[in-house]
This record gives sequence, structure tokens and C-alpha cells, in this order.
Amino acid sequence: MTAVLEVREVGYRLPDSGRPLVTDVSFDVAAGETLVLLGRSGSGKTTTLKLVNRLLEPTRGDVLVAGRVTRQIEPHRLRRGIGYVIQDVGLFPHFTVEQNIGLVPRLEGWDTERIAARVRELLTLVGLDPDRFRARRPHELSGGQRQRVGVARALAVDPPLLLLDEPFGALDPITRAELQREFKSLEARLGKAMVFVTHDVREGLLLGARIGLMQEGRLAFLGTGPEFRESPHPECRAFLEAAA
Repeated sequence: MTAVLEVREVGYRLPDSGRPLVTDVSFDVAAGETLVLLGRSGSGKTTTLKLVNRLLEPTRGDVLVAGRVTRQIEPHRLRRGIGYVIQDVGLFPHFTVEQNIGLVPRLEGWDTERIAARVRELLTLVGLDPDRFRARRPHELSGGQRQRVGVARALAVDPPLLLLDEPFGALDPITRAELQREFKSLEARLGKAMVFVTHDVREGLLLGARIGLMQEGRLAFLGTGPEFRESPHPECRAFLEAAA
């Protein structure tokens, strides 16, 4: 299966001190596959995600999206072609739900009718009634509803790749479990390549086709959920024991 995302021996050092945050990380993600980057705080998982969409520039190695080396793509063009979902959502507070979801399509020159149809389609996809929610502003939504809008916004121009940085981490346990189940059902229907960052091993095993375990800036383990459960690697064992 052809990889949508290829990360090739990527590293990143802080420009002021030269301290490495990510070292020699390599993985591929195919269409329809979710790779979970799991790790403790400071392990390098979010830094790795930012190296994919050039929020940070790799100091070594290459990242390819749809076969193109990302450093050869203008950052704004690259980011418009990658869906990005973060923990605090980042919706524009003065925009309506419809305006938030339609932002990138407008930047891409879509006409008004096409944007409106896409907003309705995506709100329905993430379980929000378009007639009830499209005119609301972020402060009128619950945390779970804002997160659903964030996912819809990331899907607006139908990107081949989604990056999700602990998207459910700030939610209460019940809402988080509900969204995890909904996201799991969406995975197969969307057919996207996805990289999902979390420190929650249960979430990772539920949502990931494969697990990439980050430790001190390196990929300590890469494999399927069953392989992760059976791995003798001390960090894998530590995560499983903490979740027991």
C-alpha cells in the first residue's frame, strides 16, 4: 500500500542550545491507517507532529506527503493540504461554526454554495445537526461539540492526511469515551492517513492500527497493538502496567 506520509530519519535540535528533541525517527502511514504516537510528556511526539507540517523545520532527514518532500512545498500550501486537530481546538471565537469550517475552502477559492454544502455534510458526519449548529459561535458549544467542529474543520478540503495532537485530552472522561468511539467509527469511513498523538495507552490501543512509542526523542517501538502488548521493551511494559 502506497504511503501518504513518509518520515525518513528525521531529527530536530533546538536552535539556541543544539539539544536534540527528536532523533532519527522513521515511519510511514498509508491511506486508511491511523498511527498513534504514544509517549510520556516531553518524549518528542508533539514535536514529531509539528515537523510533519513544518510548524518546526527538521534539522535532518526528510518528510514526504503524497510523495513530495515537504521542504519543497510552501508552508501555507502544505498546511492547507493537511488536516490538523489540537487539544484546545483553536476555533476563531468571532466566527460562526460555518465560518470556522469553511475557512480553508474560502482561502482555496471555493464558491459560497459549495462551501455551504460541505459544511452541512461535515457537521452531519461528526454528529451535529447543521440547522442547529452552523450559526452558533464557539462559546455557545460544549467542549465535545467544539472538538467535533475542530475535526470537521480539519476535513474541510478533504486532505489525504490528518494530524491529531491529543484532541480529546481536555475533555471529561465520559465525553472523551464518546468521542473515541465516534472517531473509531469514522476512521474506516474516511480512509485518511492519520497520526494521532496521545499519552493514554488505552486510547492508543483503541484507535491505532499501529503504535509508535516515543521515548527521549526516539521511536522506541513501532508495531501493531497486539505486538505492543507482547513487547518486552521496558517502556511498553511501563505503559501497560500503568493502565492495568
